[in-house]
Parts: sequence; structure tokens; C-alpha cells
Amino acid sequence: MSPVTETDEHKALRSAVAALGKRYGRAYLTKAVAEGGHPDELWAEAGKLGYLGVNLPEEYGGGGGGIAELSIVLEELGAAGCPLLMLVVSPAICGTVIARFGTEEQKRAWLPGLSDGTRTMAFGITEPDAGSNSHRITTTARRDGTDWVLNGRKVFISGVDIADATLIVGRTEDARTGSLKPCLFIVPRDAEGFGRRQIDMELSSAEKQFELTLDEVRLPADALVGDEDAGLLQLFAGLNPERVMTAAFAIGMGRYALSRAVEYARERTVWKAPIGAHQAIAHPLAQAHIELELARLMMQKAAYLYDEGDDIGAGEAANMAKYAAGEACVRAVDQAVHTLGGNGLTREFGLASLITAARVSRIAPVSREMILNYVSHQTLGLPKSY
Repeated sequence: MSPVTETDEHKALRSAVAALGKRYGRAYLTKAVAEGGHPDELWAEAGKLGYLGVNLPEEYGGGGGGIAELSIVLEELGAAGCPLLMLVVSPAICGTVIARFGTEEQKRAWLPGLSDGTRTMAFGITEPDAGSNSHRITTTARRDGTDWVLNGRKVFISGVDIADATLIVGRTEDARTGSLKPCLFIVPRDAEGFGRRQIDMELSSAEKQFELTLDEVRLPADALVGDEDAGLLQLFAGLNPERVMTAAFAIGMGRYALSRAVEYARERTVWKAPIGAHQAIAHPLAQAHIELELARLMMQKAAYLYDEGDDIGAGEAANMAKYAAGEACVRAVDQAVHTLGGNGLTREFGLASLITAARVSRIAPVSREMILNYVSHQTLGLPKSY
């Protein structure tokens, strides 16, 4: 695929996932959230149909595609009003890291389950004091015989309650230099000393957020994913897909909100014509559509570069895609709510909850300001301010 036009296979995938999303829709997800549950039925069906692991290797039960295909799955489910946030985490970050850097045993143990949705994995990088500065991560891993022992804290970790394990970013001491370097560890949910506390969020989402504590968590040698010395390379192999998938999440949400607003503007008549006939209503919706389409183009470019193995090029494009999609999503949701007027704030129409949800795409997994920092000094060559 070129990043500009989609192949017939991609179009077919889009339409198949859109049909699945339509069968579930926004009402299904809203009900799951209201009942404190999870979209288990949708997750299981998407897994059976091969959509959850479309990016993972075929020899381990996946679809043999890439992030380009997985981003289509998430975008279309989002456009139908029922996005699956754990798609960003389980197959995109954790699945990618294990597929690229895991041992044969780790791949056999995890990838088939991550592909069909019978197993899920959370991802723990963010810390209370480190924020976006991965160099300040204080979760440490020390050797004790053949074991590893982890200590530290993580915050805003999605879906830990439903995940079989969490891929934790810790730091180990480099024997040669004595400095700390990042490493990735698979921590089972029932590991002794691995605690979690749910964070009370003003966010309507089936996936809960957690603060994690690791208190002398003892892990076997094979809990380490990849080479102890690869560090940042392995970490960023997971973070670029995370940014692409966050863009897909935002674009899907923006498309859903926009479609509801367009439907309303076509039918709602206050004077003689539907309100959508007025340019004050029509033009901002057209602008929102253009911005979402532009963001999708950059997302497709980022996915293409990543799947082609261009990690450096993908890093730049993935950051830009995530930035553009976050901005487009917030504006599309805002305009959609505004188009509906008072109805935009009712539970019946279900758009108001997206105002908070849309903000997430500006904040997580990296803030728009950190992306502007990245573009300033990586792309434009300006000096760093930090």
C-alpha cells in the first residue's frame, strides 16, 4: 500500500470491521460503561474474526499484516461508536514488542492469545514523577541470582484489571557504565508484591485506569523481553505503534461525532430549511471532515513507514499523526455537540461524554506540547529547551 491510496484488501477490511461495529454500536458500549463492565462480547467476536491480531505474525495465529491494518480496525470500530482502547495496548504495543524482540518461548506463550483476544496484556511506562521523561523512570530491576526483582510505581495504566500480565518498563544497571537503561518485563497479574489501585476518572470509558505498585516483585529470568542492552530501541518499537493507534482512536471518535452531527443537521428544521443548509452550520462540519481526512493521511503514512521497517521516519510521522488526529478529534467533537445545541448535552444523543474522551487524544500517551518539542528539535533542528 502507498500511504495515499488504500488497496482493495484494506477497503474490504474497513467495510467488514464497519459492519461488525454497526452491529454493536454506541449503545452497546454505553451500556457496558454504565454497568461497570467491559465490551467482552465485541472483543471476543473481533478476536474470532481475526481483527485483534491482524498485525501479528501468521505463524503465531496472527493475520500477518501490520499497524496499517490494525489502525483500520480501531478507526472503523471508533467510527461506529464502539472503539476498543485495549487494541492500542495489547496487540499494538505489547504484541509488537514481543513479536519483534521476544524469545521463541515468549512468542509461543503470548502471541496466539493476544491475536485471538483470549489473553490481554497491559503496558506500564508512565510514572507519577517522571511524566513524559522516560529517562527519569525510577522503577528498577535488579538481578538476584537468575531472578529479577522489580520495585517502583506506575500511574494511568489502562486495563490492568482485565489483563493477564502487564509489560512493565523498568531500568537495570549497566554493568559497564553503572548507568540505568530501560528494559521490558512481563509481570503476571497475580505476581506477589504487584498491587493496583483504581484511579477515579471523570471519563466515560469501559477501560479503567490504575496506579501500580511493585514491591520486591520477583520474576524469573525469562520475564525479560528482548536483549538487556537494546533498551530504547525495544521501547520505541512499541511507542510508535502506540502513537499511530492513538491517532486511529481519535480519528474514529471524530468521525462518529461528525456523522451524528451531519445526520442531525440534515433532519433538524427550525425555520423553512434543515439547519444543515445554513453555512454557519455546514462549513464548520466540512472543516472538521477535512481535518480528520488530513490526519488520517498522516496516520497512514506513519503506519506505512513503520511496517516498512523505517523506525526513524515512522517516529516523526507517528508523532505528527497523533498531534493532528488529537486536534481534529477535539474540534470535530466540539462542533458536533454545538451543532446539536441543547440536545448535544443530553444523554439521549450521547455526544457530551465525548468532550472529555476527546481530550485524552491531546494528552495521552504523549502531550501535544511534547510532540511540538520533538518536531522542533528533531525535524527543524532547533535547540532543545530541556
